[in-house]
Amino acid sequence: MSDPCILIVPGWRDSGAGHWQSLWAERLPQARRVVQDDWITPTRSAWVGQLEKTILACPQPVVIVAHSLGCIATTHLGPEAASRVQGALLVAPADPERRAILSDFAPVPYATLPYRSILVASSNDPFCPVRLAGAYARAWGSEFVRLQNAGHINIDSGHGDWPLGLALLQSLTGPSDWPVPSLATQASASTPASAASAG
Repeated sequence: MSDPCILIVPGWRDSGAGHWQSLWAERLPQARRVVQDDWITPTRSAWVGQLEKTILACPQPVVIVAHSLGCIATTHLGPEAASRVQGALLVAPADPERRAILSDFAPVPYATLPYRSILVASSNDPFCPVRLAGAYARAWGSEFVRLQNAGHINIDSGHGDWPLGLALLQSLTGPSDWPVPSLATQASASTPASAASAG
């Protein structure tokens, strides 16, 4: 059986150079990146539509790797696209009900996801309280991984290669011959985020 397509789904304002999503997109076999037309003023129809289009274009089942608003866009998928998803790693989900520019993504769906998912959240994420992330996990039927003082799990909080995330991804995709040593050259930091950006 062929390896699944790994779909990198960035959040609001995209994931820049050095972000673990960007590193994985560059280095992992089978990885594709969802590119939105407007990263600054996102609309649900445009973002979800582009995500669905990218999923349906993959010839094999998809494992989603989403960050921040990308997690919320993923939960809005229609049934046709969702049926192609094998699993999802949902990291540091956004809270669109607290941020006006993201309000088009509210209300957040609270239905069980039809595929295996792992939700990773931080105790001090400035963009989503960990209690809310836990509520998302319960509603979506996700396995919940709570990190201590990991900020928004992005560059600002010291998360570059992020080996722990890669291990969680591999638990969704099964055994692989990915170049793990080249990705896991630095320990994942767990320091408070500066909260300078949401990506």
